[in-house]
Amino acid sequence: MTKIFLSSDHAGHALRARVARHLAERHLPFEDCGPADAAARVDYPDEAGKVANLVLQHPEGRGILICGSGLGMAIAANKVPGIRAADAWNRDVARLSREHNDANILCLGARFLHEDEALSIIDVWLATAFDGGRHATRVAKISALESKGSP
Repeated sequence: MTKIFLSSDHAGHALRARVARHLAERHLPFEDCGPADAAARVDYPDEAGKVANLVLQHPEGRGILICGSGLGMAIAANKVPGIRAADAWNRDVARLSREHNDANILCLGARFLHEDEALSIIDVWLATAFDGGRHATRVAKISALESKGSP
């Protein structure tokens, strides 16, 4: 992994700040893509698109997106071809999103996760490698959906 790109909407701002500190404490390379103002309304599709495009520009990079539920960010990011964004609500889901789906963006719901739980999910997600094998065939079929609509 070369770099982690991090962003949120207004609902995820406080958790994003804590995640940034956590990544810095672990000496992981990351870029906090904003927004800087916690009080301003932010539309999650804008932030999801920004991070998704940065992840595509850095093939070994990954993204972390935070909104109220994680769902809006995941839906928006997954509209960008080449992105596999997963909304993870526990460590097992985070691990499986990497092992089986090669997720390159992790989405978190700030309104549903305690801070320590979110950091633990991130740690598992970052430490987990893609298993490949039979899962690689399935990921390739996901990619095929982006270009032709069916595997």
